Amino acid sequence: MPAYVILNYNVTLSNGNACPGRHFAVSLFGIPVSKYIDIDDAEAILRAIRLTPDDRPIDLIIHTPGGLVLAASQIAHAIQKHKGKVTVFVPHYAMSGGTLIALAADEIVMDPNAVLGPVDPQIGQYPAASIIRAVEAKTPEKAEDQTLILADISRKAISQVGSLVSELLEKCMPQKGAKQLAELITTGQFTHDYPITVERATSVGLCISTDMPKYIYGLMELYPQTGAGRPSVNYVPIKESP
Repeated sequence: MPAYVILNYNVTLSNGNACPGRHFAVSLFGIPVSKYIDIDDAEAILRAIRLTPDDRPIDLIIHTPGGLVLAASQIAHAIQKHKGKVTVFVPHYAMSGGTLIALAADEIVMDPNAVLGPVDPQIGQYPAASIIRAVEAKTPEKAEDQTLILADISRKAISQVGSLVSELLEKCMPQKGAKQLAELITTGQFTHDYPITVERATSVGLCISTDMPKYIYGLMELYPQTGAGRPSVNYVPIKESP
């Protein structure tokens, strides 16, 4: 039986002890999101992986808008090094850092309507690729020193994340294909909140299964997202009359 780790804005270890994430203001599809993957989450997941026997498979359920590159990278490396099979389940969405973690798994299982997202670095509130393009549109004399510094950091960030993604992908596809896919999702060719559907992901070379076990949806109901107020959507199944 595999060990379970659930990443649902916060991290819940297989023994049920929740480790809440820190609160920050970020946005996904224009909707404010208050929690995302941080260092505390990385520490919790690394601890869970470390306590799991090397040959034991791990099922990782991801439901997140993303988070810090450092935290997501640590989790991805730990998953990649685990000797047992690691399966990532995406019942709804795994954007940005969530996608980075998913790419490290041996198998990705998604709901047919679930989505992944680009992993292009964000510098402050701006995409790294956009900062670079803004500087390239001006002469150095017309750009502020701070903007030039941010552009330098942006180039390094894109290169670093691109190398990491390519490294993660090389275990499941040829090196050339891995580099091409890494360039596609790390260099700002899409907006950061662009939803990569199952169909789009498979068309660019990712091997994804849509055979989502029903118990995954049941587990997700046990770990609702933190939020104030009453839910805005309710589903009441009605049995058909015989």
